[in-house]
Amino acid sequence: MSDLSPGSVEPLLQGRLGRPYRFVEECASTQRLLDPDEAEGATVATDLQTQGRGRLGRRWETPAGRALLFSVLLHPQPPMALWPELSLVAGGAVAAALREQTGVEAELSHPNDVLIAGRKVAGILPEATVGRVVLGIGVNVNQTGEELPAETPKPPTSLWAETGREWPRAPLLAAILLELERRYGEWQRLHTNR
Repeated sequence: MSDLSPGSVEPLLQGRLGRPYRFVEECASTQRLLDPDEAEGATVATDLQTQGRGRLGRRWETPAGRALLFSVLLHPQPPMALWPELSLVAGGAVAAALREQTGVEAELSHPNDVLIAGRKVAGILPEATVGRVVLGIGVNVNQTGEELPAETPKPPTSLWAETGREWPRAPLLAAILLELERRYGEWQRLHTNR
C-alpha cells in the first residue's frame, strides 16, 4: 500500500487544503483529475504520472513511488491578473515546508522552482481557467542520483540525495498543504482588502 493512501495522509491534515483527498496509483497527470466544481482544497496525489509536465511543456518523469506528485484546486478571490503570483506563493510554501520537515536549505527560484544549493528539488505548475487554479506540485523525495533525470535545464536533486536518508511522503504532503494554506490566505487578504 502506498504511503500516500488516504489512510496515511488524512490523519495528518491540519487545515482545509487536502480535503477532499484522493489517491490514484497511476495517472497521466494529477492536473486532469480535479473537476471545476470541486471544493477549494480538493487534492489528488499519485505514485506515478505517465504524462507529468513542467514549465514550458517540459516532461517531468520519476520512478513510481519515489516523488511527491499532487495537484490542489484553488478558487482565488483576487483578480485573475494576479493569479500568476500563486507560483511564487506555492514555491515559497514548498521551500518552507521542506526546510522545516527535513532541515535542507531549500529556497524559491523565480518563477516556480525550489532549489537546494542551485539544484532543483521541486517544481510548481499552475494552470488557470475561469474561477479556478490547479496547482501541480512535484517534489523529488526518495530518488537516488541514478534515478534523477540526466538532461534538465537545472541540475536535479532529491531529499534523499541531499540527506542520505529516505523520507516518508505523507508528512511532507501534509506540511506543504498546511504552509500553502497559510501563505495562500495571506496572499488573498493582501489583494482583497484594498
